[in-house]
Amino acid sequence: MRIAVIGGGINGLASAWQLALAGHQVELFERDALMQATSAASSKLLHGGLRYLEQGELRLVHESLQERRWWIKKAPHLTRRLPILYPIYRAGRRPRWQLKIGLWLYDLLSARKGIGRHRWLNAEQTLRCSPGLKAEGLTGAFLFFDGQMQDQQLGLWVAAQAEKQGVVIHQHCPVQAVTANAAVQLQGESAWRQFDRLVNVAGPWSNQLLEQSALPVPQSLDLVRGSHLLLPPLGRYGHMLEVPGEARIVFVLPYQGLTLLGTTEVRQTLAEPIVCSEAERCYLLDLYNHYFRTPRSTNDIVREFAGVRPLLGGSDQVSTASREYSMHWQHHLLTVTGGKWTTARALAKQVVAQVALSD
Repeated sequence: MRIAVIGGGINGLASAWQLALAGHQVELFERDALMQATSAASSKLLHGGLRYLEQGELRLVHESLQERRWWIKKAPHLTRRLPILYPIYRAGRRPRWQLKIGLWLYDLLSARKGIGRHRWLNAEQTLRCSPGLKAEGLTGAFLFFDGQMQDQQLGLWVAAQAEKQGVVIHQHCPVQAVTANAAVQLQGESAWRQFDRLVNVAGPWSNQLLEQSALPVPQSLDLVRGSHLLLPPLGRYGHMLEVPGEARIVFVLPYQGLTLLGTTEVRQTLAEPIVCSEAERCYLLDLYNHYFRTPRSTNDIVREFAGVRPLLGGSDQVSTASREYSMHWQHHLLTVTGGKWTTARALAKQVVAQVALSD
């Protein structure tokens, strides 16, 4: 089949690659440059999503853990195994036994694809690993492992694999409108390009494309801004930290010689600028200063970035919105919504399966 894929983020690139591997002729259309928006503004983690276990998303966590190992194995030059500490303080929200069960399940779901089993460290051992942590009230920490990546470069690696399989990639080529019978109209062109199937995987902009094409929107999206700060280096261990007074967690991670602090979860519209707000900046710095002995201020921020995540709609609280993905057909048009970075290849395989069933 001749298939058009709309979206040059990680899900679009992975879908184009897997469709080409399945023998289809694929063209991909991206309105800007590849890997410039949401997919390049992640927390740089290849992870199963330990916190998703609290929401009962076992299928998603299991799939993510399998995919985590695949990325690390196939692109070792752009990924690595990262040790992460989950420190427990006496005033913490989650008791040690609850986290023990969660990490045991995390190891179990990774099965033979695990990259290291968790273990408990007492307070002294924890401070040896991370001397910058505040010692008062610290009872110890769980040490576990996840993957870390260079997200933009890893996405461009996927693009290179796709091109090797014959995918034709059109950058700076906005799609103005689509039809349910798989026709594509490019901005500035009056003629329509016809394909056998069309895959709309434009991330936060997928529903906007349907709306401007006068097509129904089958799945609502929660658009959520996630902001990150880059601060001076802290150490070689990552940290998974509870936000005081909230169920949320924030990561403090070593990244390219600096410390990556994030993320936030703020509802966003596509009309608003996708930038870190002053309130988010203060929120993240307050969290950092709550846990670490050397305080940081706005003067210490080396760089900051923000991206919009398209989460499946329907949740009252952003923090409990599902990171699952869904797919909906409208005749020969398949719209893909949701998903997370780590599961991009698994999502792409489902796209291939959907296209095969549509024959």
